Amino acid sequence: MAIPVFVHHINADDLWPGFCLTDLVPADGALVWVTGDGAQQRGMVGLGEAARTTVSGRERFARAQRWWAQTAAEFTDPEGALVAFMSFNYEPERGDSAVIVPEHLIRRTGDVVSLTTTSADAAADAHGFIRSLRRSDISDASHSAVQWRDGALALERWQEEVSRAVGRIEAGALDKVVLARSIVASADAAIDLGWLVSRLAAAHPSCWTFLIDGWVGATPEMLVRRSQHRVHSRVLAGTVKRSADEVIDGDLAARLQESDKDLAEHEYAVRSVADVLSAHCTDLDVPQQPSLLRLANVQHLATDVTGALADDTPAVALAGSLHPTAAVCGTPTERAAAVINELEHLDRGRYAAPVGWSDARGDGEFAIALRCGHILDDTRTQVELFAGCGIVAGSTAEAERAESEAKFQAMRKALTV
Repeated sequence: MAIPVFVHHINADDLWPGFCLTDLVPADGALVWVTGDGAQQRGMVGLGEAARTTVSGRERFARAQRWWAQTAAEFTDPEGALVAFMSFNYEPERGDSAVIVPEHLIRRTGDVVSLTTTSADAAADAHGFIRSLRRSDISDASHSAVQWRDGALALERWQEEVSRAVGRIEAGALDKVVLARSIVASADAAIDLGWLVSRLAAAHPSCWTFLIDGWVGATPEMLVRRSQHRVHSRVLAGTVKRSADEVIDGDLAARLQESDKDLAEHEYAVRSVADVLSAHCTDLDVPQQPSLLRLANVQHLATDVTGALADDTPAVALAGSLHPTAAVCGTPTERAAAVINELEHLDRGRYAAPVGWSDARGDGEFAIALRCGHILDDTRTQVELFAGCGIVAGSTAEAERAESEAKFQAMRKALTV
């Protein structure tokens, strides 16, 4: 028997003034995908689980798409409002990827809030159900102190490996490789995940704040968005920190835009995305020069690639085709992957892999899981944070250390009371 899906559309102002999706996230977490802040925030929050699976292996993207297509057919969903949240592992054989269909989905588009639910009770009073989720204590931190330690590698050892990678590149073995490092935060009490995603969304409104299956962050890089027959990908590569001094900040930005090293790194990343999308799109628009994307803690060289989809490839499959891009692996891909396996000494888990959602029509959004962390256990007291740096000819270990520290700041500041 098909499972009925109930959908109700509500004006946001009819719920409460300044309605904000992240105010609905409980301390022990939910499924979150939002961008913007406060009354400008859009996206979705999922609660409970109507269905769930895990996939692995090189076919994990295809397996996720097949399971979701079969599962969606089990629901009576005339508006096509159901979505599946997905979080993929970076490596095909190291750990599982998750696909989760929430029992309740609260979604905001413009001024309209929609409740999609498989619960007849929640559907009977949609206003009351959403109001009951609002938290009054979202601004209160659950912990008061965080201790920090190195993750998989001590910083000094990681810098040595960066220098080794530069040597490989300058010897002509490859053009670029991305080496990641991790640090671990230990809190003195369970971290309130609703509080954490609220802080991330408020500090980084131009990013996509996510919380899916124990992975949380605010990523600036949209791997692929499919909306009917339109496709968009935002490529980021080339990074400098921000400065509170406007003159220094402007000087840092100018140097980034003129840096041969950073422009070369960016070009590798753009080319890797355009080559994949050209097999699926017509009228592919790839700007000749990158723009500058200013975030709260860093500045990036950015290129937005757009096109018209020429086939019916779903967003999940497009994400699988693009992963891993040169922005998170390097180029040539196979050589860069081999260097990562030799020098990184880190299980990336779902860091730097696709994270996002898909509807039953194949539309969806998948970002790259960056500026993120992994909740390490059920106590919610430890989070492993990840940051990666693109190594090319001319890179130095000290400069890459500074870049990684700047990238850690998004999660560091969010976790610090």
